[in-house]
Amino acid sequence: MTSRSVARRGRGVRGPLFPHELPAWRSRAEKFDLLVLGAFAPIDAQWHDRLTKLDIAVDEVPKIRALDPDSVNWPSEVVADGPVPLSRLVPAGIDRRGAATRARIVLFRRPLELRAKDPEDLTDLVHDVLVHQVATYLGVEPEVIDPELGGFDED
Repeated sequence: MTSRSVARRGRGVRGPLFPHELPAWRSRAEKFDLLVLGAFAPIDAQWHDRLTKLDIAVDEVPKIRALDPDSVNWPSEVVADGPVPLSRLVPAGIDRRGAATRARIVLFRRPLELRAKDPEDLTDLVHDVLVHQVATYLGVEPEVIDPELGGFDED
């Protein structure tokens, strides 16, 4: 008899509720990562040659803050909703150890999730933020990246 088959304290067999291959097994963070990859795929397919030195990353919350929430003047590399940054474009450069770093777009999961009304709205919001960040990276208008850009306003 294995420990799994023994009903400890009357609780029944212990183990995972869902098999690993089902979507319900994934955490919210893993689901968001997949959503970001799905939203970035069509942009990358169209602009792949110019995006080879760009990475995409996800942080749970931003580590940057506005100094004065009443008069927020974010730089062009930050897409924000008022005083809350939703994503940031980190340019390529040199790190503290002197190693070269690649440019990357960092999306902030929790602020994006909190602004979306439903999963479809979150997908649209992530797409719009990625379009704005890729446009900033390439130095073009967002409409060049996605001519059907859906009304996301930068503040």
